[in-house]
Amino acid sequence: MDTVALVVVVLTALFFTYTNGFHDSANAIATSISTRALTPRVALGMAAVMNLAGAFLGSSVAHTVSEDLIATPTGDHGMVILFAALAGAIVWNMITWYFGLPSSSSHALFGGLVGAALAGSSAVYWDGVLTKVVLPMFLSPLVGLLLGYLVMVALLWIFRRAHPGRAQHGFRVAQTVSAAAMALGHGLQDAQKTMGVVVMALVIADVEDADAPIPVWVKLACATMLSLGTYAGGWRIMRTLGRRIIELDPPRGFAAETTAASVLYTASYVVSAPVSTTHVITSAIMGVGATRRLSAVRWGVAQSIIGGWFITMPAAAGVAALAYAAVIPFYG
Repeated sequence: MDTVALVVVVLTALFFTYTNGFHDSANAIATSISTRALTPRVALGMAAVMNLAGAFLGSSVAHTVSEDLIATPTGDHGMVILFAALAGAIVWNMITWYFGLPSSSSHALFGGLVGAALAGSSAVYWDGVLTKVVLPMFLSPLVGLLLGYLVMVALLWIFRRAHPGRAQHGFRVAQTVSAAAMALGHGLQDAQKTMGVVVMALVIADVEDADAPIPVWVKLACATMLSLGTYAGGWRIMRTLGRRIIELDPPRGFAAETTAASVLYTASYVVSAPVSTTHVITSAIMGVGATRRLSAVRWGVAQSIIGGWFITMPAAAGVAALAYAAVIPFYG
C-alpha cells in the first residue's frame, strides 16, 4: 500500500471537512445573527466550540457512511476512488459557496462516493443509498417544514398574552441556547461523515480493522477542521439563510433552530441517518415563516435552493467521476 496515497486521501478528507465547516456555518448561526441575538464573531466562536463537542457524541453516522453506501474498495485503486469522491464534494462545495447557495455538503459527499465508485467499477449498496440517504433527503425537509410550522404556532398560542417587547427580548436570549443546540447537532452529524471516509481509507491501507472503534485522533482531527472551517465563516450563504428567505424575528429564529436541532438529534441517535443540516434548517425557516403568512416566505428564493438540493448529488457524482478518470492513469 502506498503510504503517500493514504496521507493524501486523509488530508483531502480533512480539507473537505474544513470546506464543510465554512460552507455550513450558516446552518447554526444565521438565524441568531439576523435577529441580532448574537454578534457574528461571538456566534461563530460558539458554533465552532459546539461543533467540536458534537463530534465526540456518537459514531453511528460515521459507520453508516463507511459501511452502508459503497463497498470498501481495495489497494491503491480504492484510494483513487476515495480521493475522487472527496474531490467531487469539494468542488461542488466551492461552486455553491461562491453563488451563496445553501446546498448540502453531506449530499455532495454522498454523490461523490457513488460517482467515484461507479466510475471505478466498485459496488454501490443501493439499498443503503436509498434508505440512508435518498429517503432522509426527502423526508427530513418535510419534517422540518411541518414541525417548524407547528412549533411556531404553539409558541404564538402560549405567548399570545405576553408583552411584545419582553417576549422579543426573552426569545433573543433563548436563541443563544437554540443556536448552540443546532451547532452541537451539526458537529454530531457532519464531523462523523468525514470520519467515515477516513475510516474507509485506514481499512483500505490495512491500518485499522473494519469493526474497530474510530480512533480518537480521527475524531479530533475531523472535529478540529470542522470547527476551524466554521469559525472562518460562510458569509455568502449566511445572508441567504438569514434574510433572503424571510425576515426573521427572535421567536421565529428560536423556533427554527429548536426544530432543526431536534431533527438532527433524532436522525443521529434513532435512525443513524446522515441527514443534511442545510436541508433541515432551511425547511424549518420556511415552516416558521409561513405562520406569519404564506406570502412572507420568498418562495422564489426557496425554489432555487430546493433546485440546488436535487442537483447536488448527481453534480458531485459527475465531478467525482471526472476526477477518477483524471487520476487513475497514474495508478493504472
